[in-house]
Amino acid sequence: MAKWAIGIDIGGTFTDVVALNYQSGALRTLKVLTTHGDPTDGVMNGIKQLIEHAGVTPADVARVVHATTLFTNALIERRGAKTGLIATAGFSDIVQIGNERKYDLYDLGIEPAPALVPRNLRVEISARMDARGNEVAPVDAQEVRRVVEQLVADGVDSIAVCLLHSYANVAHEQQVQAVIADLYPNLSVTLSSDVAPVIREFERMSTASANAYIKPLAMGYLDTLRRRLMELGLPKDVLMMLSNGGLSHIAEAKKTPIDLLESGPAAGAISAAHHSVRDDHTNLLAFDMGGTTAKLCLVEKSRPAISYTFEAARQKRFAEGSGLPIRITTIDLIEIGAGGGSIAYKDALGLMKVGPQSAGSEPGPACYGLGGIEPTVTDANLVLGYLNPEYFAGGAMKIDVSRAKSALADLGEQLRCEAQEVAWGIHDVVAENMASAARVHVAERGRDPRDFVLLCTGGGGPLHSYYVAQKIGVRKIICPPAAGVASAYGLLVAPARADRAKTASFRPSTDELASLEQMFSSLDAQVTEALAPLDATFGPIRLTRYADGRFTGQGFTLTVALPEGPYHPADEAAVRRGLVAAFEAGYREKFGRTPPNVPIELVNLRVSGEAPPREELIETPLEAAASVEPRAWRPVYFREIAGYHNTPIYERAALRAGFTAQGPLLVEDEGSTLVVGPRGHVTQSATGNLIIEIGE
Repeated sequence: MAKWAIGIDIGGTFTDVVALNYQSGALRTLKVLTTHGDPTDGVMNGIKQLIEHAGVTPADVARVVHATTLFTNALIERRGAKTGLIATAGFSDIVQIGNERKYDLYDLGIEPAPALVPRNLRVEISARMDARGNEVAPVDAQEVRRVVEQLVADGVDSIAVCLLHSYANVAHEQQVQAVIADLYPNLSVTLSSDVAPVIREFERMSTASANAYIKPLAMGYLDTLRRRLMELGLPKDVLMMLSNGGLSHIAEAKKTPIDLLESGPAAGAISAAHHSVRDDHTNLLAFDMGGTTAKLCLVEKSRPAISYTFEAARQKRFAEGSGLPIRITTIDLIEIGAGGGSIAYKDALGLMKVGPQSAGSEPGPACYGLGGIEPTVTDANLVLGYLNPEYFAGGAMKIDVSRAKSALADLGEQLRCEAQEVAWGIHDVVAENMASAARVHVAERGRDPRDFVLLCTGGGGPLHSYYVAQKIGVRKIICPPAAGVASAYGLLVAPARADRAKTASFRPSTDELASLEQMFSSLDAQVTEALAPLDATFGPIRLTRYADGRFTGQGFTLTVALPEGPYHPADEAAVRRGLVAAFEAGYREKFGRTPPNVPIELVNLRVSGEAPPREELIETPLEAAASVEPRAWRPVYFREIAGYHNTPIYERAALRAGFTAQGPLLVEDEGSTLVVGPRGHVTQSATGNLIIEIGE
């Protein structure tokens, strides 16, 4: 009988593979280098090694779940399909005009994110709707044929269709799609009314263009993945992690691959929430640091924060407005170029900087011995003693300390420092970079980081969490089991999820409730339909209604949860009061007060549907045993000591519930190393979480 599920997370440096037995709770993990030429090579290599090591036969695997950064990287590196755009006459330059806002007011050489579709591949048609969805000019089929033939002659592989006000009436876009399908049935087409049926022309056109840009790549990659899994005898109907933190059927993901952009980080946040609940820690700063980037997400009441807009491929990582706006539902997180492969260098002012450039997996850090010569964070951690050269990635990779020292010494000559000073400087700069991002992310949401627990995951999170926590004032750290492959684990405990939205200008105090309920019922049906293919393994579905609202006259909206439906006209007064109260409560939480005597307008309606796994994961508590001897001792550098200290090294698999120890110490497992400094005190809980308290 099939008992196992396999999770696969492709990162910029490593591909993580985990196998989980839902009935026994047994977990097997593996890290392999990401193969950028063909990512499925790394996936297949990892799966083969893992199932052989775990003694799992393909027939024992009931589910395969996947997350990938492939499509995000395609946007950043501009490696997508040659894409054309069909727009309403006079509006094809919106993707370049944008919002006409400078993301850096004082930069005279500012460069906006270049449009995915160049001007020569943007064409216009005369068809037009007004803002209420009434036809102003009909679709001219001959005109559509002419412009499509022009685009195909120019070599496009994919077309985005974004016509004016299609959020109010989809008819024109669907008619254009029908003409294209008749002419070129195999040509990839994206309608803005399918991927972002909400107002704001620039954001809608940007989202449709991005989806069209990566769609052929996604179709090819996902089809290849299914074929190669089937060749191994594994389930071909892969489940995909979406940016919203939920799972979707692969067929649904292929329709709108733009929803996969933040799938890996989203899985990490889901994993963090899952582990924290087991020890009753519901408010977290989920800190995930991998080989290329570091991410931080706010988790409150055991649920990661959600955003309904995302910015991809930023020209400047911290500058909002410097990237491509994407209208998708996503886990709300901040991401910076700070990972194990981040390169350290001397800048024009003679200062040491780290990242965002990364050595990745090819050639990788200097210590990998694969051709990399520049010093990286991994090289620094190796020289500081935090990493075991014989047990890196569970011993799957042998790394060379001498190459790391040589790379650091070269940078030290430029900075007039010893290699050890450079190593500590790299470690400290990376911690400060992450702490700076965390301060901004938490403050923008009106929270105090001291009220949260830091939960560290990824290969680098446990290495850096001790000093990151101190920089932001956090006194408690949680390191969950298999922290190094937490995103892949999160894939196997995530619910199925679907989100749908629609623009509707509705005033709760005066407009007809019947029309509101009709629109919400339509969204309910769309969400239910999207989740229907997963009904056998996920359910029951729970629908939640939201709205982007504002006080009339405001230029921005605030997303709030609304009372449960349906909204019956028989309870008209109560329903209207409930809608107004829900928005005002959310507004007060965000801004502290509400303006007096100003009517409320609901601009966009949203429905989210979640379905938990029907098979409950059985997690066995750890056995109690307080006394465990260190596996080894080695010199490790700590700032508090200002030098190397002969430090005990514990094997995580040997720890039992009740284990407790005062730092300094290290805890190693196959995917990561937890650093506990001199002020830290660590305890092993029965849930498998290591809990570190940092003293004054």
